[in-house]
Amino acid sequence: MKNRVLVALFVAVVLALPAFAQQTGSTSQDQPAASQPMQAAPAAQPTPAASSSTDQASSTSSSTVGASGKQPLQAETRQGFWGKMNPFARKKYVQRQTQPIRDRVNELDELTAGNTRMIKDVDARAQQGIQLASAKANEADQHAIDAGNKALMAQQTATQANTRLSTVEQVVGNIDQYKAATQTEIRFRPGQSVLSQNAKTALDDMATPLKNQRGYIVEVQGFSSGHGQAAIATSQKMADSVVRYLVLNHDIPVYRIYVVGMGNAPVPSANADEQAKTKRTSGGRVEISLLKNDLEQLASTSIAPDQQAPPK
Repeated sequence: MKNRVLVALFVAVVLALPAFAQQTGSTSQDQPAASQPMQAAPAAQPTPAASSSTDQASSTSSSTVGASGKQPLQAETRQGFWGKMNPFARKKYVQRQTQPIRDRVNELDELTAGNTRMIKDVDARAQQGIQLASAKANEADQHAIDAGNKALMAQQTATQANTRLSTVEQVVGNIDQYKAATQTEIRFRPGQSVLSQNAKTALDDMATPLKNQRGYIVEVQGFSSGHGQAAIATSQKMADSVVRYLVLNHDIPVYRIYVVGMGNAPVPSANADEQAKTKRTSGGRVEISLLKNDLEQLASTSIAPDQQAPPK
């Protein structure tokens, strides 16, 4: 019976020890808070040593503020009945001890997440600014290229205009200067003014290239044997037959043809030694001379720039 009582007492003591240790630990934690009001009274008249130590403690605490703006966690200096390790600690006690650590870890996670979001935001804005600047630079380059092309086109146009102006000035200066291009001679039988087939062929060869041309005149001179007005009238009839054929068969305007009947006027000799001698015409003939100025050259230079493809 006594043994049973002793065993029961031993078991009760063993079961009471954790509760006693827990109460002792909580009491030891509450003692600093309870002792603070008792120390508040002498703090009214601080000594120089106390004030210096207080300033040092405040400076130390302000210098050790963490990134979260809170004081770092302090290790527990006071120990309970079981020391630092309580093998019989309850779940609530463990949660109460680890709660500040969890709060601080959660706070650090929030700070890290916030810093990550800020870094991503800054990076996104930087990339957007770089892309916008690159687009503006490309647009400016394209505008510069377009301006250069337009300037080149303007320079080419000015050069062409200057060339055409020089050509026009030259043509206008020589507008009344006609140069002999071709010369054709038509022979007639004595006393006749009708064109032969050979004469028509020669006139066709001369007049066919004159279609759609400008800046030319046709000079027709008739020569006839005989004397006086009769020779002049005969030469005029032969020249008129040539003019009539050119106007009707080749549509040469009349204002481009100059006709004169020379009769039996002397003709200059082709030989230089015999130029002083006069040579009379024997039989009837008509000389057709094609004279041209520089208007045709002006027309070709004015059409050429228009046919060129515009520069890209």
